[in-house]
Amino acid sequence: MLNLINKYLKGPARFFAVLAPLTMLVEVFMDLQQPTLMSDIIDVGVANGDMAYILRIGLKMVAFAVIGFIGGASCSLFACKAGVSMSGELRQALFEKIQSLSFSEIDHFKTSSLITRMTNDVIQVQNMLLMMLRIMVRSPLLCLGGIVMSYLLSPQLSLIFCVILPILIVSIYFVLLKSIPVFTQVQIRLDRVNTVMRENLLGIRVVKSLALEPKQFERFTGVNDALTEKSIQAQNMTFLLMPVVTLLMNASTVFILWAGGNMVILHNFEVGKIMAFVNYMVQITNSLMMTIGLVINISRAQASAERIDEVFATQPTIREDPRPQAPGNYDIEFRNVSFRYGQSGEPVLKNLSFTVRQGETLGIIGATGSGKSSLVNLIPRLYDVNTGQVLLGNVDIRKVGLEELRRNIGIVMQESILFWGTIQSNLCYGDENASENDLIRASADAQALDFIQALPQAFESPVEQRGRNFSGGQKQRLSIARTLLKKPKILILDDASSALDLKTESKLRAALIARARGSTLIVIAQRISAVMEADQILVLDHGEISAVGNHSELLQTSEIYRSIAVSQLGEEVVTYGSR
Repeated sequence: MLNLINKYLKGPARFFAVLAPLTMLVEVFMDLQQPTLMSDIIDVGVANGDMAYILRIGLKMVAFAVIGFIGGASCSLFACKAGVSMSGELRQALFEKIQSLSFSEIDHFKTSSLITRMTNDVIQVQNMLLMMLRIMVRSPLLCLGGIVMSYLLSPQLSLIFCVILPILIVSIYFVLLKSIPVFTQVQIRLDRVNTVMRENLLGIRVVKSLALEPKQFERFTGVNDALTEKSIQAQNMTFLLMPVVTLLMNASTVFILWAGGNMVILHNFEVGKIMAFVNYMVQITNSLMMTIGLVINISRAQASAERIDEVFATQPTIREDPRPQAPGNYDIEFRNVSFRYGQSGEPVLKNLSFTVRQGETLGIIGATGSGKSSLVNLIPRLYDVNTGQVLLGNVDIRKVGLEELRRNIGIVMQESILFWGTIQSNLCYGDENASENDLIRASADAQALDFIQALPQAFESPVEQRGRNFSGGQKQRLSIARTLLKKPKILILDDASSALDLKTESKLRAALIARARGSTLIVIAQRISAVMEADQILVLDHGEISAVGNHSELLQTSEIYRSIAVSQLGEEVVTYGSR
């Protein structure tokens, strides 16, 4: 945790982190003077009936209180600036790290857990820094200062600290040792709550349409109860310190009053000093109470820091070659490629070998789960192959710079994701320097221009989160237009027209073929009509290439392709087309 704080406490924030404890020293020093001054008022002013002395010392106490207030307020201000600045730097670095991770690492951590780490866990570390700069300075100084001042008042009475302090130190150590693993479990269970909540919100239409509210309520209740149970366990463990401290301090106060009272009777001690000693005991008690809160936050912050460090320590499996090569052209070759998700499990792609020349159109068709999306995800290196090679212009894509590779590949995923903003801002993710003519042309080719211009604000029309104010077909067309603006050398459409009607799909296909001259077009589709004009078509079956050829050839040679064609186009059309 300290390494994280030290690394991301930068610039002016580091200066504020130095100022905060210095100003806290002022507040602590002023607070420690108050009981002694009060003792002087009683033992000198009241005892001698000297009103002038009482007023002079009283004004001195007021002045010390004002100075202490200024010191404490300054400490809070500087600590806040340092803590918030550090957390901003940490959150930024964590976001950049997550962006550098490949799909494999993101799948490992899970989205909900990464969100928790960027929000709740970072806030825990931020709160810890705030407490370090305030309470971690104030509590020890107030405690040690109170002990020293008590010793100066009465060395005999201060021997009580030799008994209570070792007990407190052992108790705090024991609680820290036991509570950190428990708080780690709390954060893990918080991840599960976020997972269920996120799934419910993203799938709210499914939940409502299938009347799954009771089922979702049951799921959420289960993970929420588990989080509550573990949180109670963690809090109970730390709150055990509170009664221990209270018991010890109350017992100490009783002893001081008894022993001090006897000393007053024997004329070895003054009443004012007993009051001062009791006030120092109260200050010591308050500092120890603050230490308990600090222990709780240390436990939780340490657990959060370990989870953040886990992300930073993760090395992306997809790495840049130190000496990247530029491909000579954009021919794509799969050479004996096999791929699986994770380190174990069945391969989803098995020994694939095929070639697509630059400028050709490749269609990919097959049953659900046959590996179509997994195949195209390997081309821009969203995942790396387990065995074999994917070559671009006779260069292994692992030797091509990632920026060079992905700049020239445009991929429209199965799920069309739009971002909060406007239609124009979403399209400009493809090319931030796109002109109005570029936007119009890309939208027209994607068959989106008509519905965009029908909107009151056209390209400035708002897009809500995840594009929920557009239909599935509209989102698909906007996603295609965004990718077309990129002008990629390789355009991949992963079932990107599934929500379009046949007429619109036909117009889209014609526009893409016309636009993509000289570029490679890869189309994954469930419909034969979307791939039948391709130069070659891959038929995938359980991760293997069942057949390769054009439409006419596959009708003759592939039973799988022919059965799909018959089911979609009819026997007569297929028989006629195969002649």
